[in-house]
Amino acid sequence: MILTYKYRIYPSSKQIEKIGHNFAVCKEVYNKLLDLNINNYKDQKKSLNKYNFNNYLSGNHKQVYSQVIQNVSDRVSKSFQNFYRRVKDKTCKKKGFPRFKQRVKSITYPQSGFKLNEKLYCSKIGNIPIKLHRDLKGKVKTLTIKQNKANQYFACFSVEINNKKIKYKSNKEIGIDLGLNSFIALSNGNKVNNPKYLRNSELRLKKLQRRLSRKKKGSKNRKKFILRVAKLHNKIQNQRIDFLHKLSYNLTKSYSLIAIENLNINGMVKNRHLSKSISDASWNTFIQMLSYKAVTCGGQLMKVNPGNTTKECSNCKNRIEMPLSKRTFSCDKCGLNLDRDVNAALNIYSRAGQARTHTPVDRPASIRTFLKKKTSLKKESIGKEISKLEETGTICIRNNLNDST
Repeated sequence: MILTYKYRIYPSSKQIEKIGHNFAVCKEVYNKLLDLNINNYKDQKKSLNKYNFNNYLSGNHKQVYSQVIQNVSDRVSKSFQNFYRRVKDKTCKKKGFPRFKQRVKSITYPQSGFKLNEKLYCSKIGNIPIKLHRDLKGKVKTLTIKQNKANQYFACFSVEINNKKIKYKSNKEIGIDLGLNSFIALSNGNKVNNPKYLRNSELRLKKLQRRLSRKKKGSKNRKKFILRVAKLHNKIQNQRIDFLHKLSYNLTKSYSLIAIENLNINGMVKNRHLSKSISDASWNTFIQMLSYKAVTCGGQLMKVNPGNTTKECSNCKNRIEMPLSKRTFSCDKCGLNLDRDVNAALNIYSRAGQARTHTPVDRPASIRTFLKKKTSLKKESIGKEISKLEETGTICIRNNLNDST
């Protein structure tokens, strides 16, 4: 299994110049090889591979490590492989050639040329101070030096670790409904508020962008304000990522199985009324974090069909209309009355249970307790619901690291 460790580095002014020169050379080489490959494809309907590219990597690039340049040819080769995949895919609408790069903000040492001790040594750059906030475990395969828009530099190590069987200690399971009013609602009745970091910083961001728009193009003041806006965006992103990491970690450590909706987030973002809020929530990033953390913990993330999870009663499966303004689900058939997001989370968990093998031993008792506490149902109705849960009781399928699924 491949993991990535990301550390902050603090290069000196001279080292920043060397890194900038590396970026410029890599951009020049990338565009040169891409132009060569496009012309060759137009003439002969064939593309060159990364080994052919190495014959064209001639030039005065003594200040750049040789394997960094060779990694650029590998990037061009992969971009053309994606081009061929798009051409063969009939459903893909964007089938144009790979684009030329206007800027390059990362370089990769694929095999050698770097060493990590108290400082990070990079060939042709020197010893760079690094903040090792956690231990680096596993066999290091590659190193990537990156620069973000706030002029911060990072070292990203791709590490190979041994696959080990992990047995999850708990049999607790949960269903999660993603939302905007509350970030998530759990099938046990708990909810996590949406922090809305972008919305909370929007006023300050507007003021900075307004002041930036008044600066003369090309002036030093404009460059300063571009950096200030970038730093604020970077702060918002760091706040959001920190929140998502902590929340996903707590969930995967507490529950062996997590059921969640299989949402078409790209389609939902096209809604101009909700696009900013959905992007601020970063649902897709949260789901990705849950996916790999659940596997590394020995658990499982199950995605279910999201259709009508909000409209469907978690008790009797009756469907009613639920506009966004209506925050409480009230079933006119069985009398169920609870929060709409919690009702959706119960439906998500129920659908995950129907898709798995089940035994009475692993039947979740949390729903039985929740129905008794939260619903205003008659005893007969509760008994029927519990009997349904017993018929579709679930067993946790643990997804170990060496499993193929």
